[in-house]
Amino acid sequence: MKILVVGGGGREHALVWKLAQSTRVERMWAAPGNPGMARHAACVPIDVDAHEALGALAEREAVDLVVVGPEVPLVAGLADRLRARGLVVFGPGARAARIEGSKAFAKALMARHAIPTAQFRTLDDPREARAYCRVLGAPVVVKADGLAAGKGAIVCRTLDEADAAVALCMESRAFGDAGQRVVVEEFLTGEEVSFFAVSNGKEAVALALAQDHKTVFDGDVGPNTGGMGAYVPVPFVDSALPARIMETIVRPTLAALAEEGAPYRGVLFVGLMLTSSGPKVIEFNCRFGDPECQPIVAAMNGDIVPLLTAAARGEPLPSTVPAPERAAVCVALASGGYPGRYETGRPITGIEEAERLPGVHVFHAGTALHGDTLVTSGGRVLGVTAGAAGLGDAIAHAYEAIELIRFEGMHYRRDIGRRGEALAARDARSGRTA
Repeated sequence: MKILVVGGGGREHALVWKLAQSTRVERMWAAPGNPGMARHAACVPIDVDAHEALGALAEREAVDLVVVGPEVPLVAGLADRLRARGLVVFGPGARAARIEGSKAFAKALMARHAIPTAQFRTLDDPREARAYCRVLGAPVVVKADGLAAGKGAIVCRTLDEADAAVALCMESRAFGDAGQRVVVEEFLTGEEVSFFAVSNGKEAVALALAQDHKTVFDGDVGPNTGGMGAYVPVPFVDSALPARIMETIVRPTLAALAEEGAPYRGVLFVGLMLTSSGPKVIEFNCRFGDPECQPIVAAMNGDIVPLLTAAARGEPLPSTVPAPERAAVCVALASGGYPGRYETGRPITGIEEAERLPGVHVFHAGTALHGDTLVTSGGRVLGVTAGAAGLGDAIAHAYEAIELIRFEGMHYRRDIGRRGEALAARDARSGRTA
């Protein structure tokens, strides 16, 4: 097979790395790719929003499968345009991708089909938004309706913070058009987890359960980011939870989309809160999570090509689905100042030494080459990922690898996965699981 992966971040590097292990793959391209992906794929300087050029590339190279990594081109209809050219695409069309592209659409869909989620209202007037914050009371969550690179959901501990969040979204327009309207919803309590399922438009299979770390600083404080790290497995949940999520959330959601003329082909990412009354949806995403994708594929044995191909073609899904079979942890190394303003062009050293450690893979997220020098080019620069038999060892290996990597201003959380370890130990002592 010949495969084109669209995207240039850490998620796409992880996918290319995993796809390259398949004996079915003859050749790969990545558009635009990054220096890390160049080890496994031919990187072509085509942006993810250049739909016509991507289609022409796939046709010219007789590509058998296109895997679209990021949400922005999916929401903009890239999968539809490629399918119209007769190409096989892993990723939902624009109508189905609205489940991430518009939080208002996703919440209305859940309300119509009784899918468990937080109480909410969608509002396009800042005065009404502030008033509804007072109906719910603090803490409360204010979300920009559209895409905001993972930073548009603001947890407000007080009503003053809620007023400021409404102003940020709707008046200061910090998220551009994405914040023209907002979803204001109740604050859910519990553990937040990320669940992934793959769908061929008619049926779906569970793939993995992970836990992400959204805030920039240790202890889950500070502003939200695109994700500072993630790990698998989630040790404090029981083996029955994935089946419950599939039955009460994933299958009803996919059926609702199909019923409304938007069959879903690709991976569905469900952000969940495990509340005392059961799992509830925080958000949907129309692609693999970043950084969840990195530990998922690092912990996974088996070939993912048959699964992605069957889903893309709308064919029956394989009876055996590759899934994480050991522990893995990804820690994001970020530029100083991220998620705010940051400098780029800082030389990076130590990646080769880090990857010599057992089970360690360094996925490039925001890197570039200046001549022969690897430099930073984004907010999240690298995803240092380590696999091991147990979560504690995976965490230790990841941080051992990080000690070998350097770039000016490098920032990272030092507690990725530790909460999972602590909760698992607590539950083991009490004999309980979520």
